Amino acid sequence: MGIIAFLVIGLLAGLLARALMPGNQSMGLVATTLLGIVGSFVGGFVGSLFRSDGRIFDLHPSGLLFSVLGALLVLFLVGLAGRRRVHV
Repeated sequence: MGIIAFLVIGLLAGLLARALMPGNQSMGLVATTLLGIVGSFVGGFVGSLFRSDGRIFDLHPSGLLFSVLGALLVLFLVGLAGRRRVHV
């Protein structure tokens, strides 16, 4: 996969995940793209759990569907971590 295609898929996945996740995620275009890229790798890991070739921990990007699901998972975990902060 070319780097441009990887960035475009990451941007699309990040935008879709932010649109689907309720609440306000204040992040710019670069952070949204990074969210989609990280979501792609998380989605690739989750997708590899359902394959039978035994290669679970291979780091590879996934398609748009698993990228969006991975980005939603990352947004959820970041939201959980943000709520647990104690403000003094």
